[in-house]
Amino acid sequence: MTAPRQPGPGARPLTVEVRVADPGVRVVAPVGDLDRDSAPDLRIALLRAIAGDATTAVVVDCTGLGFCDSSGLNLLLRARLIAEEQNVELRLAAVPGQLARLLDVAGADQVFKVDPQAPPEAAAG
Repeated sequence: MTAPRQPGPGARPLTVEVRVADPGVRVVAPVGDLDRDSAPDLRIALLRAIAGDATTAVVVDCTGLGFCDSSGLNLLLRARLIAEEQNVELRLAAVPGQLARLLDVAGADQVFKVDPQAPPEAAAG
């Protein structure tokens, strides 16, 4: 987990958690507001997840995402391209209304696979 950056006025700080769902599937869960100031925290987590050993898919669990601006969307699009270069699928899950609208307006809803919910954490074994 990364430490939150200082948010702008009215913004919720962003924290990012990463977990394993299934073998090869990493879930990156940002919680808070994704904007220009907080995007670097998510970028680092996504790049690490994509580069992980035997990673086949990265799911961005958007359940806790309160807000996403254009810089956050740009980050997600760039991460998708990096993942594609590494033969890793990048998907979004549990996309809230504000982000769904941003994806639609930008036409990005055509490039992301969107799951209705994030996969559960892998069972310990």
